[in-house]
Amino acid sequence: GQGVSLYIPQSAINATVEEDILLSVEYSCHGIPTIEWKYTSTWGVQRIVEWKPGTQANISQSHKDRVCTFDNGSIQLFSVGVRDSGYYVITVTERLGSSQFGTIVLHVSEILYEDLHFVAVFLAFLAAVAAVLISLMWVCNKCAYKFQRKRRHKLKESTTEEIELQDVEC
Repeated sequence: GQGVSLYIPQSAINATVEEDILLSVEYSCHGIPTIEWKYTSTWGVQRIVEWKPGTQANISQSHKDRVCTFDNGSIQLFSVGVRDSGYYVITVTERLGSSQFGTIVLHVSEILYEDLHFVAVFLAFLAAVAAVLISLMWVCNKCAYKFQRKRRHKLKESTTEEIELQDVEC
């Protein structure tokens, strides 16, 4: 019989940011089909790539340098981000018009340790700033203490002079 059959070994993929992901499929049909991948998310539907095995792939501008195609219909996405989470729909269309489609769900999550690294660096920065501020406060305190000592000493001299003057005047 004629027609297209499509097999998707993994219909849901969990990935982390910056990972390279293989959206793996296998198809069989008579002749050379047209393969098209589309991306569907809450923002809408976007065509990623379309090609016939053995020919140059027509990759959309949004995915240039981020997609690699394979003759079996699979594609690889390079350096995925959270924005790449969504549904990837492949359509394999035979020359005579019969087609088959399949869906792979991709969920991309952020790497927790990168967030912890950022927090650790930020806390180290805050500790350094705190140390500098404490040192400045200590220096200011020492200066203020010396200034007060000099002022008290001058104040004692001036009050003793006044007292002596008062004693002489009486």
